[in-house]
Amino acid sequence: QIAANTIATANIADNAVDGTKIASNSILTRHIDDDQVTGAQLADNIDIAGTLDVTGATTLDSTLAVAGNATIGGNLTVTGTVSAVNVDVTYACEYLVVAGGGGGGSRFGGGGGAGGMETGTTSSEIAVGSVYTATVGAGGSGGGATGGSFTGGAHNGAQGGTSSLAGSGITTISCTGGGYGGAGDSQDGGAGGSGGGGAGRFATDGGAGTSGEGNAGGDGSGTSMGGDAYRGAGGGGKGAAGSNSTGTDNAANGAGGNGAASSITGSSVNYAGGGGGGAGSSDQNNQSSGGTGGGGAGNTRDSNGVAGTANTGGGGGGGGYSIGTSGDNNPGLAGGSGVVILKVPTTNYTGTVSGSPTVTTSGSNTIIKFTQSGSYTA
Repeated sequence: QIAANTIATANIADNAVDGTKIASNSILTRHIDDDQVTGAQLADNIDIAGTLDVTGATTLDSTLAVAGNATIGGNLTVTGTVSAVNVDVTYACEYLVVAGGGGGGSRFGGGGGAGGMETGTTSSEIAVGSVYTATVGAGGSGGGATGGSFTGGAHNGAQGGTSSLAGSGITTISCTGGGYGGAGDSQDGGAGGSGGGGAGRFATDGGAGTSGEGNAGGDGSGTSMGGDAYRGAGGGGKGAAGSNSTGTDNAANGAGGNGAASSITGSSVNYAGGGGGGAGSSDQNNQSSGGTGGGGAGNTRDSNGVAGTANTGGGGGGGGYSIGTSGDNNPGLAGGSGVVILKVPTTNYTGTVSGSPTVTTSGSNTIIKFTQSGSYTA
């Protein structure tokens, strides 16, 4: 054992100590206290013939040459040249994946279901040099208003598109597009990430949601409704199922299910709300609301319906009956497109992206927001 400070660096000539004079494992990490080795003491090349393990933040103001394996679970900064074999650098990545929302049905149609939503941390740490592909699903179109039979499904909305995150070493995260809203008179809502709402006038069922991604759409009420108070049911959202419609004249029922909040960007934002159901001609004043998180409101005689908000996965509002002068049957509204967001430590962010994502920082993290399909190279 050599006591601390017994041999001054002035007493050791350059290159006097080489690998042949140091036995394997003779210097253990427990023999070197934190902060004993600084960048100024590593002015020459660092040659490592074995394995380099870095679990914390380490800075080397020199050249690093690793002939063996380098496993780096923390942050390694080298200001000189890096020459290494079998370097494996990994780091954790948080994600939010939201699929496209479903379109609302026409003619007191059901609201579109929200796109499926998942958030969390990648199943394995992502590997430096690997490409991670973000696919952003489009919102489903709203049901058309003219021609065809309203009992045959020709005017249902369309299902939203799938969103996903895939890459080397991680389990692919894939979210299902929102279910379509059923069209009047008797169409059920479609299944999806969250299910679409059933149409008004006759008894209909809401579409099923996907477990872990969303909730079911509401049911349309049956023949007990009077007059023109037919109203489609609400589409499901990530946080709640769509509301059933009751058929009560001028009642604010058939609302879309609420979405869910995420703070991955640094502030709380709601995503994946269901669309509200469309109303009949007697429903003049009460518009079925869309769920929080981009769900569009339903159509009434006096109020236009609303499409799902872009890049939230919100479902589109259902179309109404006899609104304005454009005809008795109004179209459903489109669902909102999805989004994929990654959060990585800023010290690890490479800046290599495709698809023109929005890149911001929050604290010690970099946020990569894909509003259209693209990729990030770790």
